[in-house]
Amino acid sequence: MFKALLLEKEDDFTAAVRSVDEARLPGGDATVAVAWSSLNYKDALAICNKSPVVRNWPMVAGIDGAGTVIESGHPAWKAGDAFVHNGWGAGETHWGCMAEKARLKGDWLVRLPAAFTPRQAMAIGTAGYTAMLCVLALEDHGVRPDGGEVLVTGATGGVGSVAIALLGRLGYKVVAATGKTGEEGYLKSLGASAILDRAELAGPGKPLQKERWAAVVDAVGSHTLVNALAQTRYGGVVAACGLAQGYDLPGTVMPFILRGVTLAGIDSVMAPLSRRQRAWDRLARDLDPALLETMIEEVTLEDVVARAQDLLAGRVRGRVVVRIAP
Repeated sequence: MFKALLLEKEDDFTAAVRSVDEARLPGGDATVAVAWSSLNYKDALAICNKSPVVRNWPMVAGIDGAGTVIESGHPAWKAGDAFVHNGWGAGETHWGCMAEKARLKGDWLVRLPAAFTPRQAMAIGTAGYTAMLCVLALEDHGVRPDGGEVLVTGATGGVGSVAIALLGRLGYKVVAATGKTGEEGYLKSLGASAILDRAELAGPGKPLQKERWAAVVDAVGSHTLVNALAQTRYGGVVAACGLAQGYDLPGTVMPFILRGVTLAGIDSVMAPLSRRQRAWDRLARDLDPALLETMIEEVTLEDVVARAQDLLAGRVRGRVVVRIAP
């Protein structure tokens, strides 16, 4: 038996920590002991049953996990190897990592970088790994630190916090958009040079607005993303990775055809191993562990449901790591 956060939907939806028989683990060629997990926005949606994230029932929550391999039938992995897991449908179609044990596919696992402990890897988690994918997209598009201001929306969230820390350390001038005016000190400590009230982006705006941003990292979507596009400078790039405000895109083609703006979609769930490895290698090089520690809130598995509710209500800052191992 092992302990897991089990989501069930029979007559009513329930999310609770239960003892689960190991015989119920799904198929996979790597059985792992999970030491740490993390609470992401998608996890919170699933745990609070606020969006159709879960496709198979019952489901063990947790898109992220870090720990050690117990048993492997995969040639790249052996017992005792340290791993990081992000996405691949865990917590959605395949039992996830908010559990003492998980059975995954070896092809889904990334080797834990020597620079990080499992706890630090989960402080980064999908949110931080996604932030790094956004930074890589900006770099691949030719955005450089001396090229102008970079806007980061959803700034106090997991993606936003790590994106600011990365961009700030790399020398970019970062403007953080947030509705939490009391968090200015936190955001500037991460590397933001200025704060923008998110209300300036949250409502309907003109198709083209005054050019300001060399690039944008957007975790919000909806009107915020549309306004960010309308304010992006000629030839700039917007990396879109989230939908905290909504999944709609109520805008026009004007920024694309009149200013040559690029909208770069960032997917972390099904990204190939080569892209994942590139992101984790860069995180090991470019993310300051001391700044990472300032973003962390540590909880137990039993605390997760309450914190998931808080996350959706906007009462969480930075990254929530979940201690699984005793």
